Amino acid sequence: MKPLKVNEVFYTLQGEGRRAGEASIFIRLTSCDLACSFCDTEFESGEEMLLDELHARIRDWPCRWIVWTGGEPCLQLTTEHVSYFKAQGFSQAIETNGNHSAPEGLDWVCCSPKVAEHVVANNFPNGVHELRYVRHVGQLSVPEPKITAEHYYLSPRFDGERVNAENLNHCIKLCLENPKWKLSTQTHKLQKIL
Repeated sequence: MKPLKVNEVFYTLQGEGRRAGEASIFIRLTSCDLACSFCDTEFESGEEMLLDELHARIRDWPCRWIVWTGGEPCLQLTTEHVSYFKAQGFSQAIETNGNHSAPEGLDWVCCSPKVAEHVVANNFPNGVHELRYVRHVGQLSVPEPKITAEHYYLSPRFDGERVNAENLNHCIKLCLENPKWKLSTQTHKLQKIL
């Protein structure tokens, strides 16, 4: 099976969305096919790891939840990779930008769309568990997704590691006016548990 190019592996609390506050093993894969101006993650460097090596790195942590993130994890992650870790007893989530279909077998799919809605709809015709849109004061309304989700979130765009108060207040206002949407802040930054 093809090795994965891994940027970093760490154990912490999930900082965003429905699973916020839950212990999780984050596996950040290298590369992304988009260049979002507000991205705060270095994901270009990394090392190739065989799945047995990656499993050895995470197996002693008490948590059994893997969060595949990036960059864009769908550029590398396959159904075979997911099946391998499922056989080792791990549940798995993915955080994706919506530009590619996710592999089968995942337990939780979070899409934070950074592409046109028709692209997301094409890649996720059956919907996802969680939609999480980054928003700032210039975006005057809630998104109009073309797919369904169990949970809908607005996440205020931060200024690096700092909360932008205008963006936060704008997202709060949008959620109050549109109660289908919930607020998701990057609590891992606020609590300094990166």
